[in-house]
Amino acid sequence: MPTTKPAVLALEDGSVFRGVAFGADATIAGECVFNTSMTGYQEILTDPSYFGQIVTMTASQIGNTGVNDEDTEAAVPKASGFVVRELSPVVSSWRSKRSLGDYLSANGIPGISEIDTRALTKKLRVEGAMKSCLSTLPISDEEAVASARNWKDMAGADYVKDVTCKEPYVWSDQDPANHNAPYVPTGTVFGGAAIPGKKFRVAAFDYGAKRSIYRKLVRHGFEVHVFPAGATAAQVDEYRPDCVFLSNGPGDPEPCDYAIAATRELIAQGVPTFGICLGHQIMGLAVGAKTVKMKTGHHGANHPVKDLDDGRVVITSQNHGFAVDAATLPANARVTHVSLFDGTLQGFALTDKPAFCFQGHPEASPGPHDLAYLFDRFTALMDARQAGAR
Repeated sequence: MPTTKPAVLALEDGSVFRGVAFGADATIAGECVFNTSMTGYQEILTDPSYFGQIVTMTASQIGNTGVNDEDTEAAVPKASGFVVRELSPVVSSWRSKRSLGDYLSANGIPGISEIDTRALTKKLRVEGAMKSCLSTLPISDEEAVASARNWKDMAGADYVKDVTCKEPYVWSDQDPANHNAPYVPTGTVFGGAAIPGKKFRVAAFDYGAKRSIYRKLVRHGFEVHVFPAGATAAQVDEYRPDCVFLSNGPGDPEPCDYAIAATRELIAQGVPTFGICLGHQIMGLAVGAKTVKMKTGHHGANHPVKDLDDGRVVITSQNHGFAVDAATLPANARVTHVSLFDGTLQGFALTDKPAFCFQGHPEASPGPHDLAYLFDRFTALMDARQAGAR
């Protein structure tokens, strides 16, 4: 029987959960949130939108498929810590390269298991996401609670600068210099259709983008030019893109004044623009709307959203703690999607500019592919623009 080490998770309200340590020997603080996805823990851990957060999985057992080299959404995990009910004692997948515990240990991320994640999730659901401390080192309950309370609040913090790329580059799954391990071999067929040729050049702002969103754009015929979050509209214009994409990312959108300014200018120029997650919030701020901190946020792969354009209901992947206040949208913004969980705004489109956005993660990693049609809408904007130019 392997020996176990104690670990502690403490919340700012004084609650303390004692459990078993796995992953790295470390003490960290962050915002504790829960994720209701049944699968996809590797994509969740490496999603830059989780930067600064301690993620609690509501599924009863995590880690049974280990960790592979293909499903990472960033080079290293971006979540601060990981909380599970039970860490699988067995790793069984032909794709697995290492166990979840070994992966977290190698990347300095602490984890805690054998706690009542149902009680923790209920507390967070009722009282809201909380500042917290997770430690796999010897530490008293009082020290852990104090560390949680002393952590800076996520509201007002700019985390985008911590996760964006440093220099512009052209995305390629085959080029490790672009910070990506080879993933899609040349000639790969998806659902019976080969990857299309490059049709449009998209300038993608990296606010903490997941690799899968770039792959999705490539599969829809885009040549992806990635720009740091701080790039100006003038710098983007030098590349003469056909369109602009605003990626997902972590934290509060309001401090990202540089991104808001660039987006406002590009939209004013009439450049077709598509934003997701943080990019959706950036677009909202760019057109004059307000954003608000949510009580618990949306974190999971089972969120129902209604498309107001055609009435369809889609199940979506979500990961955000802030939302655009629909009541503050300008007159030229038309609401396109709403959450069926809580009625919050999930998408809008401008009536006088070729720009639209969605709050969730349409690349579906992890999650359902119900929102793939948004990429077709994006392509349609460029087709219409080119048709008008002829």
